[in-house]
Amino acid sequence: MVEIRARCHPALAGILPRPVPAAEALPDWLRSMPSEIAADSLGGASVRTLKHCPPFLDALGLGILMPLAADVTVAGGALHWDWSPPVLPDARLPRAPVGLHVPEQAAGAPLALGGRVAVKFLNFWTLSVPEGWSILFTHPAGRDDLPFRTLTGVVDCDSFGAGYVHFPAVWIDPAFEGRLAAGTPVAQAIALPRGPAVLSVGAQDAAELAAATALLDRLAGTRGVYRKGFRGRRG
Repeated sequence: MVEIRARCHPALAGILPRPVPAAEALPDWLRSMPSEIAADSLGGASVRTLKHCPPFLDALGLGILMPLAADVTVAGGALHWDWSPPVLPDARLPRAPVGLHVPEQAAGAPLALGGRVAVKFLNFWTLSVPEGWSILFTHPAGRDDLPFRTLTGVVDCDSFGAGYVHFPAVWIDPAFEGRLAAGTPVAQAIALPRGPAVLSVGAQDAAELAAATALLDRLAGTRGVYRKGFRGRRG
């Protein structure tokens, strides 16, 4: 377990939505979906839904969710907000919840901007982690219903913990109109130990093949093997 320390300016402490553990803010659609459902493609046979997929659920609940600072209304292809945080002479912070990137900044990247600007969700929380750790910032897992896609990046927040990481995003639904409420998750922050991965590639030896076969037999023969036998061992 690693601590992610989130801190904001004292004058904003009672104004800003707070980051939350992702495991405590699972998507509403997950809560409302059934555990099992009849599959027309299988002749009406009952199948388990994503609620029975621990790897997927673990991804949804990993790290913390970073919130949109204020209500943002989307209308007529423009973003509007009515937010007036205090002027902070002792901090170099913006006074808008959203900024922009011009399309030329993504020239050559397959981001489907179509000549449109990219948004940048402005963050008013510093995030720090212990030495040797970084933070992966990415689009909130399981939130494909949002009209934007936050880009993925890694920041060494052990040495950059006093800084503010903002979240560029591509607006993927130009037809969207409505309100994004303050607190809407705009990025998922996941602490990672820093260091290169070492890859070893090869064919299974006899022991590895036998272990893999035995595990597949257990998974196929007993419901909940992964959740009870492996997932529960995590710290």
